[in-house]
Amino acid sequence: MINRRTVTTLLGGAVVAPQLSSVLSWGQAMKSQTVFYSAVGPELALYSLDVDDAALVKRTTVTLPSDVQYAWPYPSKGYFYVASGDRSPRAAADRHFAHAFRIDPATGALQPHGEPQSLPSRPVHASVDMAGEYLLVAHNEPSSLTVHRINRDGTLGGLVSRPAQPDSGIFAHQIRTTPSNQSAILVTRGNNAGEGKPEDPGALKVFGFKDGVLTNQASIAPGNGLGFGPRHLDFHPRQPWVFVSIERQNQLYVYKLQPDNFLAPDPLFITTTLADPGNVRPGQAAGAIHVHPTGRFVYVTNRNSGVVDFAGTKVSNGGENNVAVFTIDQATGEPTLIQHSDARTIHLRTFSIDLSGRLLVAASILPIAVRDGNTITTLAAGLSVYRIGGDGTLDFVRKYDVDTGKFMQFWSGMVTLA
Repeated sequence: MINRRTVTTLLGGAVVAPQLSSVLSWGQAMKSQTVFYSAVGPELALYSLDVDDAALVKRTTVTLPSDVQYAWPYPSKGYFYVASGDRSPRAAADRHFAHAFRIDPATGALQPHGEPQSLPSRPVHASVDMAGEYLLVAHNEPSSLTVHRINRDGTLGGLVSRPAQPDSGIFAHQIRTTPSNQSAILVTRGNNAGEGKPEDPGALKVFGFKDGVLTNQASIAPGNGLGFGPRHLDFHPRQPWVFVSIERQNQLYVYKLQPDNFLAPDPLFITTTLADPGNVRPGQAAGAIHVHPTGRFVYVTNRNSGVVDFAGTKVSNGGENNVAVFTIDQATGEPTLIQHSDARTIHLRTFSIDLSGRLLVAASILPIAVRDGNTITTLAAGLSVYRIGGDGTLDFVRKYDVDTGKFMQFWSGMVTLA
């Protein structure tokens, strides 16, 4: 069965360094029955994943008409939904699509399933509701939402009509339905001030959700959203706790889901994600967030691709690039920082955890020049693989270098097969 918690997002690689070669033969059974998908530009690649050996092997690739932006599996059947589009807000509408695929239950290979549906602008996030009836898509510029029906055969249907435009804030970045499926939360990041432009406020937009229609319920925006730039959220598997990565302030917030299925207005806890919050360098930001399948730990990426000039070359400014690990108090939901695990690369945009909770794969977005004394070298983009210990801490196993070419590693995640 494909479970909603088995896909978590990463940037993924379409062209992988030679050391990612043959570890398993294609006909050999995958012990964990979990596969890994990743995308560079319009290419969406399938990898077999051996959890025991912490190994990835690239298998096949499908090419979409525009760059892969996000993907999400059906909650209980072998379907997979991919949002693709051009990054420029000025791109033509017909370059943005929602696609449905069938997943081969034995290999994870993808086959197109029905006709793609056009989207009005670049999709930055997509997810399927808990009942598997709707595909929800967040668009960042202009900030907006669209909802498509999912037909009984798994193909994508038309847009859900709505009586009024939902409040989509500024720079939508993620849309998720809550575990009850009676509400949905849109994470809107806002924007930092810059170039004579004031800061745009961020918020968590809370909606009622019924028959695919989103109705405005609340806007959670501490300080009117100034100094509050959320990126992504994830839910605890058993308790009514919502963990939110605050991108622009490098923080982790914890909120409570109320009995009415809406979000409490004030956070239960706030903590930094950084190892050295007193030494924040330009370009520093919190990234993706995922709760461990057991609910005992939560992971957040810290990412920085900021640069400084050295000998006429733009090199990394040395900001934090790591995975922050927190334990979760099972009585209160309070997170306690226990580790920062080095990325061995820069700008971990996303990562994923396998369903057994034993393996984490994090992916970086681009290569970057780095200074080593008076020498400049290039640090490749890559996939960093970690074992997860019983105490939640990460043990680095290996990094697979990824040649991104003219594109970026922009999405990847794991799916457990039927």
